[in-house]
Amino acid sequence: MTNQSLTGKYLSTSTVGGEVVRSFIPNPLPPTPPLEMTPDLQEDITQAYLSLGRLDSITKFLPDSLLFLYSYIRKEAVLSSQIEGTQSSLSDLLLFELHEAPGVPLDDVTEVSCYVEALVHGLKRIRSGFPLSNRLIREMHEILLGKGRGAEKKPGDFRTSQNWLGGTRPGNAKYVPPPAEYVTPCMSDLEKFLHNDPVKTPTLLKAALAHVQFETIHPFLDGNGREGRLLIPILFCAENLLEEPLLYLSLFFKEHRSQYYDHLQSVRTEGNWLGWVAFFAEAVRTTADGAVKTAQQILTLTVKDRAKIQSLKRGAGSTLRIHEEMVKRPLITIKFLHQRTKINIPTITAALDRLGDLGIAKEITGHRRNRVFVYQKYLKFLA
Repeated sequence: MTNQSLTGKYLSTSTVGGEVVRSFIPNPLPPTPPLEMTPDLQEDITQAYLSLGRLDSITKFLPDSLLFLYSYIRKEAVLSSQIEGTQSSLSDLLLFELHEAPGVPLDDVTEVSCYVEALVHGLKRIRSGFPLSNRLIREMHEILLGKGRGAEKKPGDFRTSQNWLGGTRPGNAKYVPPPAEYVTPCMSDLEKFLHNDPVKTPTLLKAALAHVQFETIHPFLDGNGREGRLLIPILFCAENLLEEPLLYLSLFFKEHRSQYYDHLQSVRTEGNWLGWVAFFAEAVRTTADGAVKTAQQILTLTVKDRAKIQSLKRGAGSTLRIHEEMVKRPLITIKFLHQRTKINIPTITAALDRLGDLGIAKEITGHRRNRVFVYQKYLKFLA
């Protein structure tokens, strides 16, 4: 039994126990009839594009945009995973990558690390000319769930069984995605939309519509939320809206979680695409402006701290070299610094002492061995 809504159809089926389940099958994108943008909404979208332009240009003023990108990607990975309930922090992830993570919840930090790997893989494929496609989406998902929790949930494969959101079973769930046999056709339609079939769609609007569609289809057994958020910067880079993947909406979605889920559901139940697009445009503008501010703060901090170091009467050269490494990795060990710089350990230790005296670096373990140093003000801007 089916009944129609504005954006799709509901399919009612009975389980073996006689319980009625209503799953939702979305119509292909773009919406029909076409969206009629109000002047206010068009202004919201314009402002979002302007903010993205400022974000894209800020990378040209950074001494090394890759250093900012390294930390910013990791901040996004932590936030996106926290939405799904992990307890890992940015410091946990940085320690994990240094192989110095005693006491860190291993499953949580492994999950976050996989998010970083999936994003890096997606960008590498896009930049090599590979299209944003279902094949790439599955590749990224395989990496996303390849280790730690979720490894048993068929990473990289579209689901072959029913899933649901909220509730203890499909019969009492808040939302039930399409039955398994509809997943591949729905994702095929989404792939066509991403490739401007049947019509060309502006990138920001495409990202907004595609995000709802992906979360509505919920094509995997697990990891759909993280994968859906990953696809936004990947799409922006694929369509040259951003040169580097510096826009991550997880913080905005986390801070406005109830509104986020309400908007997704409102599209399904009421066809309220315009409400969602306005929310998405606000998320893009707010997040892009925040990223610009963070980049400016980090740039100001590193320039100021380098001036402090250059004023030293002795050891300025080696201390600048260690500071440079701490800009790349704001949480670091002496052993790692030695491996990276080939500077001898006594010189590194002396440089870290100078950075401590200048209020730049701080030792956080309190141990005599296996000490960990943090570029505290730098990390604070990202936390």
